[in-house]
Amino acid sequence: MKSNLKGSLLLILCAFIWGMAFVAQSTATDYVGTFTFVFARSLITSAVLFLAYRVLTKPGERAKAAAMKKTYLLRGALIGAILFSASAFQQAGIAHTTAAKSGFVTALYIVMIPIIGVFMGKRIGRRVWLGVAVALAGLCLLCLKDDLSVNVGDLLTLVCAVLFSLHIITIDRTCGGLNSILVSAVQFAAGALIALPLMLIFEHPQMSNILACWTSIAYAAVFSGALGYTLQIAGQKYAEPTLASLLMCLESVFAALGGWVLLGEALSVREFLGCALMLSASVIAQLPEKRQLH
Repeated sequence: MKSNLKGSLLLILCAFIWGMAFVAQSTATDYVGTFTFVFARSLITSAVLFLAYRVLTKPGERAKAAAMKKTYLLRGALIGAILFSASAFQQAGIAHTTAAKSGFVTALYIVMIPIIGVFMGKRIGRRVWLGVAVALAGLCLLCLKDDLSVNVGDLLTLVCAVLFSLHIITIDRTCGGLNSILVSAVQFAAGALIALPLMLIFEHPQMSNILACWTSIAYAAVFSGALGYTLQIAGQKYAEPTLASLLMCLESVFAALGGWVLLGEALSVREFLGCALMLSASVIAQLPEKRQLH
């Protein structure tokens, strides 16, 4: 195991920052469209990170990174494309659901990561399958209405959860040994480039609307984006993907608390039980299997 206390603390802090971001994202939906929000956020985030890279990185390390320019561009673009897709689905979904529900549905990536591992030749234990069953039960309680219909926002967020699980796995497999700040800056620059034409084609952004929610964009860009995703990449250097996803799923708890305290959102008893089951599933899915005695 490569996990240690340093990685755990970095990922818990990351989860808190991300959890609070659901409040900012929910507020921004009243003013700007999905692609406009993702573009503005990604552009600011990449600018902040490139500046931080220049200030915080030693000349020798910058020279080493410059020699690996192609690697940073290709791998940053890859995780950036995945992150853009996940962020777009999440932002579109949160316009039709609450910050708390969005946070908990997004946290399903904790269960999806080991399932995706099956297609990569990894074996899934009984506890993971138990976690999947518990998560599905929780998802039904949280998302299904009395007439058994599903909110479109919850479906969009579910797609986002799949994409975030791919994002975590891809970072683990491609970003080891790379400078965390620089690769994060490249991924957000890639996200901004993808969002720009989509924003211009499908939306009609107005500067007045962007300025009206500038605090939400700024939080999502500087804290959730620049700081949060850099903490994720740095923390995953010290933590296995399963441990990393377990710690980061705490963002769903922080999202619910933020929605309750800052937005006045309340969960029904059924929705609260669904959240509890989904959080339990996230923990169950990461528990080690008992070893068989011979």
